[in-house]
Amino acid sequence: MVEGKNIDYSKHAFTPKHVKLTEKEIEDLLLNFNVSRKQLPKIHRDDPAIAEMDVKKGDIIKITRKSETMKESFYYRVVMDE
Repeated sequence: MVEGKNIDYSKHAFTPKHVKLTEKEIEDLLLNFNVSRKQLPKIHRDDPAIAEMDVKKGDIIKITRKSETMKESFYYRVVMDE
């Protein structure tokens, strides 16, 4: 971090879009992929990309990245405390 400046990394050009899913979206995601929250990759609540979001342990974040082979690709992470 730059001393004396607060940087919002979620707004940085190289940070992909991060969105907190609703409970309905989470339910659909878990059913569609036949997985549980425990099986998803993790993201720490203090990760700079989501630090300004209102998230809690167990929330699921959808990450949208630009792709060379597809227009966009989606990744999902479950929020953890530790």
